[in-house]
Amino acid sequence: MHMPQEMLPRITSRTALFLDFDGTLVEIAPRPDAVIIPSTLTSTLAALYGQLDGALALVSGRRLLDLDGFLAPLQLPVAVEHGAQRRNAQGQMISAPATDLRHVLAAADNLLLQHPALKLEHKNLALSLHYRHAPELEALCLQVMQAAVAKSSGLQLMQGKCVIDLKLSGFSKGTAIAAFMAEAPFAGRVPVFAGDDVTDEDGFEEVQRMGGHAVKVGAGPTSALHRCAGVPAMAAWLQSALVPSLASRAESLPS
Repeated sequence: MHMPQEMLPRITSRTALFLDFDGTLVEIAPRPDAVIIPSTLTSTLAALYGQLDGALALVSGRRLLDLDGFLAPLQLPVAVEHGAQRRNAQGQMISAPATDLRHVLAAADNLLLQHPALKLEHKNLALSLHYRHAPELEALCLQVMQAAVAKSSGLQLMQGKCVIDLKLSGFSKGTAIAAFMAEAPFAGRVPVFAGDDVTDEDGFEEVQRMGGHAVKVGAGPTSALHRCAGVPAMAAWLQSALVPSLASRAESLPS
């Protein structure tokens, strides 16, 4: 049973806050590079980061370069590419060993040659094949990429909202959150993770296993015990957690 919007968990001084990006902090865009950053997002995150003594991290399938660019000049602790790379609270980068992407890259490139409406994100350790502009190609994309993964070692296929992610096996948003929770300033706090997609389910299960709270943003089946209506409601929840002086500052600072 899911709790209503007004029963979302409180963000307190003992919270370790983990946030997905697309579909959670920003609306999903037609293209990965076309997201619109809400005017108060960066200042709100900066204020919460200070209020939580640094125990706030982004957990995303994106590249690090993308997130830092969208939120510049703010640089937060972050896990990217579904946990394969992580920048901890001390600014150190922890990265999984690279694996061979040749088969999946060749398969994706061949699909793009035949279907230009598809979009490929080639990340550092992963790939994302987007079919938002050609939803009728979902079955074909899935079939082709599954066959390519079967020829590769150490890769896993995950299907999200109009996207097929090829990521490293053994890494997930759940493993990234667990790694953060073993380190300062996250250790000893109550983890809270908000995300919108099936790719966030590993994170939901991990924080709830730790006695924390998972928040599903938007519709769809989920293991999360809390639900938030959408990106605007998520923004309102984050704003509501700010102490009054920081809330006023977040509203007035440029993003």
